[in-house]
Amino acid sequence: MDPTRIAFEGGGTGRPLVLLHGLGDRRQSWSAVVPRLTEDYRVFCVDLPGFGRTPAPPPGEPYDVFTMTEAVEAFCRLHQLENPHLAGNSLGGSIALELGARGLAGSVTVFSPAGFSGDLGRWGLRTVGTFANLAARVPMPLKERLASTPPARALARTVLRGDPSSPEAKATRFSVRGLQEGAPFIRMIPHIAEYDFEAGPIDCPVTIAWGDRDRTLLPSSAEHAHRRVPGARMVSLLGSGHIPMADDPISVAEHIKWTCRAADLGHRRAVRSASRPH
Repeated sequence: MDPTRIAFEGGGTGRPLVLLHGLGDRRQSWSAVVPRLTEDYRVFCVDLPGFGRTPAPPPGEPYDVFTMTEAVEAFCRLHQLENPHLAGNSLGGSIALELGARGLAGSVTVFSPAGFSGDLGRWGLRTVGTFANLAARVPMPLKERLASTPPARALARTVLRGDPSSPEAKATRFSVRGLQEGAPFIRMIPHIAEYDFEAGPIDCPVTIAWGDRDRTLLPSSAEHAHRRVPGARMVSLLGSGHIPMADDPISVAEHIKWTCRAADLGHRRAVRSASRPH
């Protein structure tokens, strides 16, 4: 995947901070969070390959969590982002953790990362994949009409938002544009269902946060994350669903800044120690 074709928006000053969205989403999912970060950090908000304005690799080429990770690593090299802070949601969280395990992150903050599901969660993801493949065969005009019906919109609010009855959740609906044969979402979902994070310890500050109302990747997955990422700071986001950037952008921004500051403090100490005469 060509890193020069990865679309992104940037702003702010300071150490670089890269924000990675979830499966089927795009960089705009961070819109309510970014203004709370740019005073302290140089923020890069990217569209992952296949989503937003970034093209997917051609059919037949490898396309999974690991190739996505390599694409983001190449993006960071291209823009000379050395050990950037990383934050990600869902698929983006998995990529951030993989990069952290490779020693390529200054800090890692993730929200409901994929790769820690138990049997029930894995079954749910496989079921989503099955329905997505079936939906791909339905004509697009019919899909659009079905997605706009009250039952479908209610289901979208329930699945994606922490409080489905909130005024902010009213506009939530499933995007069906990605439900076409060979589309990036269709290609990726089987890999997400079978993916496990097994990379081991991460030598930088890590925060793993989970919405207590996440109905996509169940909060019980946090127990697996706690065991597989020793030393990570574990956080429960009360009232948030699978996309906490929409439910509680203030808390999301504060947890990102907390993790970044923990890394920055350690970095400054290391620089001071290295500069002292021995």
